[in-house]
Amino acid sequence: DISVVAPMVDDKGCSLHEFQGFLFALFVRRGGYPPELDNLDNLLVLGRTLGRIHSVGKASRFEHRQRICVQRMLADNREFLLQEFIPAELRPAYETLTADLLKAVLDTYTPAAEDEIRVHGDCHVGNILWRDDVAHFVDLDDCVMAPAMQDLWMFLNGERHDREIQLSELIEGYSEFCDFDPRQLRWVEPLRTLRLINYAAWVARRWEDPAFPRSFTWFNTERYWAEHILELREQLATLQEEPLRLL
Repeated sequence: DISVVAPMVDDKGCSLHEFQGFLFALFVRRGGYPPELDNLDNLLVLGRTLGRIHSVGKASRFEHRQRICVQRMLADNREFLLQEFIPAELRPAYETLTADLLKAVLDTYTPAAEDEIRVHGDCHVGNILWRDDVAHFVDLDDCVMAPAMQDLWMFLNGERHDREIQLSELIEGYSEFCDFDPRQLRWVEPLRTLRLINYAAWVARRWEDPAFPRSFTWFNTERYWAEHILELREQLATLQEEPLRLL
């Protein structure tokens, strides 16, 4: 009874298909709109739904999916961007800053194997169709093995106190169906850091595809990289703050 817009399967039970070298999947068309996160009742529903999803996610491990990994998402991407994309005049600043970020993340983000479960992986309002007070989850491309917090932190926004209220409401609903380990409160900002760098590298690694320069016209300009560095500086400062609390 979990509302996930899953890919359709054929008579052989396959959901992934191929046509002239391209892989594709087909989905039932489902209507809806992003949930309003300033409504705490919506956050409670989201928490309950994710708790149910994660209770299933804990049952076994993915066989063919990646895991949230500091080496892959930060260290490797950092080296790739330094060699291929960061403008020469910004390279020293980016190199020093990302080295500091790497150390800060490694010092804080310390999940054990049992902390990693099957999660949505890209859980933000753009991947939820809200209709009749039900959250229909879509876009399962980025499912990974990761701590539960990976599916919770992207719903948080605003000032610190606002984020603590939002997180508390999410966890209240989540805990009705799945246990939440308070240790994971420390991992909100490390996970955000990994996403910031991984997203820039995700676009960069596909830059030779003609569709990407047309779709991401703002990417790979000196202004983009300068603003990216500024965002990472702010993120480094945030990593030094105390973790969010449950109210």
